[in-house]
Amino acid sequence: MPSPSADQAREFLDRHPDIDSIDLLISDLNGVIRGKRIPRENLDKVFHQGINLPASLFALDINGHTIEATGLGLAIGDSDRVCQPLAGTLMPTPWLRGGRQAQLLMTMVERDESPFFADPRQVLSRQLERLGRRGLVPVAAVEMEFYLLDRERTAEGRIQPPRSPRSGERATQSQLYSIGELDEYADFLDDVRQAAECQGLPLDTTLKECAPGQFEITLGHCDDALKACDSAVLLKRLIKGVALNHGFEATFMAKPYGLEAGNGTHVHLSLLDAHGRNVFAAENGDPLGSETLHRAVAGLLELMPASMAICAPNLNSFRRFQPGLYVPMTPTWGFDNRSVALRIPSGCNDARRIEHRVAGADVNPYLLMAVLLAGIDYGIDRQLMPPAPVEGNAYEQFEPTLTNSWQQALDLLEASEPLKAALGSDFVHVFLANRRAEREQAMQAVSQLEYAWYLRHV
Repeated sequence: MPSPSADQAREFLDRHPDIDSIDLLISDLNGVIRGKRIPRENLDKVFHQGINLPASLFALDINGHTIEATGLGLAIGDSDRVCQPLAGTLMPTPWLRGGRQAQLLMTMVERDESPFFADPRQVLSRQLERLGRRGLVPVAAVEMEFYLLDRERTAEGRIQPPRSPRSGERATQSQLYSIGELDEYADFLDDVRQAAECQGLPLDTTLKECAPGQFEITLGHCDDALKACDSAVLLKRLIKGVALNHGFEATFMAKPYGLEAGNGTHVHLSLLDAHGRNVFAAENGDPLGSETLHRAVAGLLELMPASMAICAPNLNSFRRFQPGLYVPMTPTWGFDNRSVALRIPSGCNDARRIEHRVAGADVNPYLLMAVLLAGIDYGIDRQLMPPAPVEGNAYEQFEPTLTNSWQQALDLLEASEPLKAALGSDFVHVFLANRRAEREQAMQAVSQLEYAWYLRHV
């Protein structure tokens, strides 16, 4: 991505004279957007000097508390680092304050302007450099599922689907792929699309998903994996903001309803060589793909158990892994098969790609992409080959082996030398300390279910 210039900032402000403030955004370990808001007259300074934010931004848990065990808090004096603007990300936010605000993505660097090791975007950049040394460029597309919720809770204080803006009725059925359901929420979805166009986000398709109030929006394929993840992070913010304007809430929580489908993040990946050829496509047109495709699949399968801490980063994440709801629970692969973890979609040979179906919608897109590229690189480097592809229903053929334990997932990541080498052992230390501290806090909370089951009966 080219370096941004102050001229771009001035040109932007000239085109948008009504914009009076700009949000400077950076994604933390959880994928939560944090940052600062500045008046328009300070934008030129940001492009010249960046802004200071504490390194402890990447020590924050989901509640915004600094986890000192990461070593990024008081141990280093809670010191600042510089955050630099990213070219091409200065865009209006039309859903906020009548279009008088804009936003700009940032990334953190060290004082010598080298990448800051704990910034997830920089972790992904490191993987791209590794593949670049092989002469390979990933092409990526991200699919994101979410629920729309009524802002009014039930009498019991629980979440519920919203009332349709057109019929006034509350959805109770799945209605997968329903065009009628898209029509019911057409005004909201149109505003999402218009805002995405305003921000240059490459929206591809929108569909009604498996549960009441659940939708999926996909982003188009992009030969810049960093930009693909930038788009995913910004689209999530956009959807949440537009939903509020329409009187809803949007959630990317992995499992908001215990008995309904969870929210996933599916990633489609292929690799181009120096000549722009898809190395996953077989030269003879074989629909089974190339040897490189098979090696990439094998690497992803081998590192999948250790990558669960990234794919399922919090307590709620693991509630999504239940049988019968199209969530992979075993490292499997197959052709045009939605019961496996790694699906090779049908289509023309030149578009041969891998669809990774494991992660929840609560994932940090940069970290997810980083571990996927690490797995692909590992398989190519070790010249691994996968088992035979699965035909038929993988859920009926294989027992679940991917962990549904948050603690075990963290332990598996800690024990994975390939992922520590790929992501950086210093980053893995910060990530594990952050997640373990949040898990300890979660274990201190006693649920209503426990009171109902155990208070009087044990």
